Amino acid sequence: MSLVPYCDRDGQIWLNGNFVPWRDAKVHFLSHALHYGSGVFEGIRSYDGMIFKLEEHNRRLLDGCKIMDLKCPYSLEEINAACVDTLKTNNITDGYLRPLIWRGSEQMGVSAQKTTINLAVAAWEWPNYFSAEAREKGISLKISSWRRPPPDCAPVHAKACGLYMICTLSKHEAEAAGYNDALMLDYRGQVAELTGANFFMVKDGDLHTPTADCFLDGITRRTVIALAKENGINVIERTIMPDEIKTADECFATGTAAEVTPIGKIDTVEYPVGPVTRLLREKYEALVRTKPQKQAIA
Repeated sequence: MSLVPYCDRDGQIWLNGNFVPWRDAKVHFLSHALHYGSGVFEGIRSYDGMIFKLEEHNRRLLDGCKIMDLKCPYSLEEINAACVDTLKTNNITDGYLRPLIWRGSEQMGVSAQKTTINLAVAAWEWPNYFSAEAREKGISLKISSWRRPPPDCAPVHAKACGLYMICTLSKHEAEAAGYNDALMLDYRGQVAELTGANFFMVKDGDLHTPTADCFLDGITRRTVIALAKENGINVIERTIMPDEIKTADECFATGTAAEVTPIGKIDTVEYPVGPVTRLLREKYEALVRTKPQKQAIA
């Protein structure tokens, strides 16, 4: 089956304050972000015509700008409004939003203080990151040969474009070996995260997740931790070593795109889709469609 390129679709994209036809939302070849990865982005979902945790996502977007020394010309309120307007303009109810802030083409070289800072928001229908079959049986992961960098070597707490090159390499490596995704270790050899989602494991009824000290403390991750505690599940954020996951009772991944996705296999070890995973997936799916929890589009 051939893919429909993202550059060749119908719709409107919000670009620097105006809507432009989807196919015309272009940037110059010499944009700094294209050559040096100088941008930050968010992934946000809408459910039943409502945006889930819009403000929390866009606060993280602006925090990422500060980390990346990107002087964003738009306020939080303006970015929120751009997201809402983009969904309305494209008549999307259940969809995915991608705000991106990046440096333009005024300078070419490592220095970029004089570049224009741009903002665009696109939205499209995107039911699930993984297939329905993979989500039901559990996705398969291969431990990556690439590692997450230490916090003094990369802006690890920003959702920065350039950081995802090792995620792409890790995912390609895993897919070439027949797996759905990769599990990445950090620079110390500790379990970190997937290429675009956080990692959880269940052991003896307790929920364990790596301490997010060199990767994103995901918004979905925090939401699931809160749901677990509300439902009487003990949550332990700690160092997890690769050998420990071999004895886990259940494993799952969380993220805006992945939502709550069970993990059925890591390398050669298989895991059932167990009761804790099913409970938290059910609670999360109910929460995102509960109106008081969301930012209305209307």
